[in-house]
Amino acid sequence: MTPVEIDGWDNRTYRLGEDMTVRLPTAAGYVPAVAKENEWLPRLAPALPVAVPPILGMGAPGEGYPFPWSVRGWLHGETADRGRIDDMSQFAVSVAGFIRALQQCDTAGAPPAGEHSFYRGTSPAHYDQETRRCLTALADRVDVPRSTAIWDAALNAEWYGAPVWFHGDIASGNLLVADGQLTAVLDFGTSGIGDPACDLVIAWTMFTGASRQAFRDSVDHDEATWARARGWALWKALLVLAETIDTNPERAAATQRVINEILAE
Repeated sequence: MTPVEIDGWDNRTYRLGEDMTVRLPTAAGYVPAVAKENEWLPRLAPALPVAVPPILGMGAPGEGYPFPWSVRGWLHGETADRGRIDDMSQFAVSVAGFIRALQQCDTAGAPPAGEHSFYRGTSPAHYDQETRRCLTALADRVDVPRSTAIWDAALNAEWYGAPVWFHGDIASGNLLVADGQLTAVLDFGTSGIGDPACDLVIAWTMFTGASRQAFRDSVDHDEATWARARGWALWKALLVLAETIDTNPERAAATQRVINEILAE
């Protein structure tokens, strides 16, 4: 087995031959995703416009490794770097189309948002104390009054709709492209049913200008959902900035740009 070139935080993924991967959770908190994805990805896949990881089997703890793990089919493509996408607005429309299709999937028996989804799909209020701690820590680095106003607006924009499927981590590293087109979506570990606002965060982390507008028009959500989405984006960006500002200047600068995009709206 060989490690994949670009790996995540929640799991370690290895190539198994030419056509398979092995995916192993890195901590106990990520273990519930194994059974969830193994059960639900085959059910969701037929209704989605692009590929999702094909589930081939589940492995048991052993040989010193304490968690269950999964075997999946290999999906060809590269992660969605801007340099690999010819038309960012069209790509934004494709991502929005995936999100809409996912939201239309049958929710009967599906896992409600909660601890297994790291509270994606619930109100961003779960992270209220953490967000305010970050704002205090970053008082000389970000516009605290503007950030606080955006965060308060997110908490006040409550979700009243019926639960729908959400992915929970729509980000460039979980999107595969080939020939500039979206071909697959990976990592449903934080998925479930609830409020879909968390899936709109990519509007600020990857899209800008015309592509953000194309995404917004195509995904078609109301202003309250966008207010919550902005809160989700701000929470994560503040957390990452607080953790990296003194240790990882490159990542901190990229995160600061995301915050600037959020605050500019």
